[in-house]
Amino acid sequence: MKVKECTTSRRHYAEEQTMKRVLLVLCFAVLTVSFGCQNQDTASTPVIGITSVYKLNEDTGSEQTFVNFAYVRAVAENGGAPVVLPTIADDTLLQRYIEELDGLVLVGGADIPPSAYGQQPHETVVPLTSQRYNFERKLIKKWLAGGKPLLGVCLGMQFTNVVSGGSMTQDIPSQIGAKVNHRGYHTVRIEPDSSLAKILGDEKASVWSNHHQAVRDIGNDLRIIAHSEDGIVEALERIDGGFGLFVQWHPEQMADKQHRNAIYGALVKASASRK
Repeated sequence: MKVKECTTSRRHYAEEQTMKRVLLVLCFAVLTVSFGCQNQDTASTPVIGITSVYKLNEDTGSEQTFVNFAYVRAVAENGGAPVVLPTIADDTLLQRYIEELDGLVLVGGADIPPSAYGQQPHETVVPLTSQRYNFERKLIKKWLAGGKPLLGVCLGMQFTNVVSGGSMTQDIPSQIGAKVNHRGYHTVRIEPDSSLAKILGDEKASVWSNHHQAVRDIGNDLRIIAHSEDGIVEALERIDGGFGLFVQWHPEQMADKQHRNAIYGALVKASASRK
């Protein structure tokens, strides 16, 4: 009886693995058809990496890598091929990303450990997991050195600033005030000579954000290109050549499709031109 049960279990396991392989093939086929329908010239379709969130369930030991699908949709809608990057800080793997990807999106998330910019943590700080912090810190440094197109969203802007030598205001409500709601819609004013003003075709925008920290001291090779009414830095751009745009808000989450596509479209266009 035990032999039969064991044989049955092995058969069920084999069937499950076969089904999983079939599903993976089908998923790949669907993605291939989808991108093929949008752009027949797949050789010219830029491949855009998207960073991810790492989560460990301490009770069960299970690990997850995931990303809000809005980032994926925003890239795909604008002609890019989105690829979600797991948080594995292996130098060989990181170098492969640098070589193979045409563009990169740094997504939002928890707080950068204040030790990264020489401060003690404020009581409101919820730091990134070390798994994600170590991966993304290395990735950003290597990516900036490579000069390929980069879009940083919320934490992505903050992280790029810190990696570049800048610092953070750790809690806007207690250290600056609540004049502007940075967890909702508000207005930002944009420098007229900036890449962002050119992309949006305007010197102000209504944006949706969800953060409690802000860029303070600006890192090397970056410049401020937008502010909110309370003086918070809302956007940065690279000044050392190449496309590098960093916004404190979440264009991929906004109902304003024109705004969303202008920003993600600019990244995809810049990435395509690098191929």
